[in-house]
Amino acid sequence: MAGMEHHTRPVQPALRPYVGDLVGYAYDGDPPQLHRGLPSRFLTLVITLDDPLGVAWPGRPVEKYDALVGGLHSTAVHIGQTPSRAGVQLSLTPPAARALLGLPPGELAKTVIGLDEVLGRPARELTDRLREESSWQRRFDLLEVALLQQLGARETATVRPEVGWVWQRLCASGGAIGVQELATEVGWSRRHLTDRFTAEFGLAPKVAARVLRFERVTGQLRRQPRTRLADLSASVGYADQAHLTREFRTIAGCSPRQWMTEELPNLQDFPAAGDRQSEV
Repeated sequence: MAGMEHHTRPVQPALRPYVGDLVGYAYDGDPPQLHRGLPSRFLTLVITLDDPLGVAWPGRPVEKYDALVGGLHSTAVHIGQTPSRAGVQLSLTPPAARALLGLPPGELAKTVIGLDEVLGRPARELTDRLREESSWQRRFDLLEVALLQQLGARETATVRPEVGWVWQRLCASGGAIGVQELATEVGWSRRHLTDRFTAEFGLAPKVAARVLRFERVTGQLRRQPRTRLADLSASVGYADQAHLTREFRTIAGCSPRQWMTEELPNLQDFPAAGDRQSEV
């Protein structure tokens, strides 16, 4: 299995509400045939530096992208089956969808599309310029300039305060708060909250909570792979280890042990999107 190097740099303060750290990656050999893109609180933007990247939802054909953006989702997407070895990857908060891409996050949910379908020529030009550069720092500079230009070119729509509050509460609790409690806090009915939240984010609040709880599990396993699954299950609110394993199979398409064996060696030093807090 090929080793992987990564490079990272914090973004400028103006971009912090929207973008995680700038991350570059490169395999020193053939990349894994399959990497599972697990759901999290972030949207994902990837620009390849060589060949197009293959992406497929389970049971569907592979589609290839020079640059892509993926929305919030609740099951893993399969990445690989192409010779692409290097690229830059950004974790985007839900407000970044409007601020940088001009779309509400709900329109991007459960999908992966080419970045040029969203931004047009600027996306293609940015991809070309990044590929021409050999310095990671210079690539990061180009990315920041492009993101700041997008940010300055748009008027950011305001999210309903109640919807933003619910998202923040879910993230802060790691998904460990009930929908009815959230509805009571904002003074809405459960149904009204579910409808408004789903329209904004593309996931129902109960599904978002499920994703956030799963994100806690994978984050813990990345940081401390020797954690006992039984202890981890109890700490994040699953009924027992069997419950956690079933959830893992439903969301990731494999058992926790299989994921750790196949993917953890490549992910150990790769910055986890879930380590940042999401803002609305």
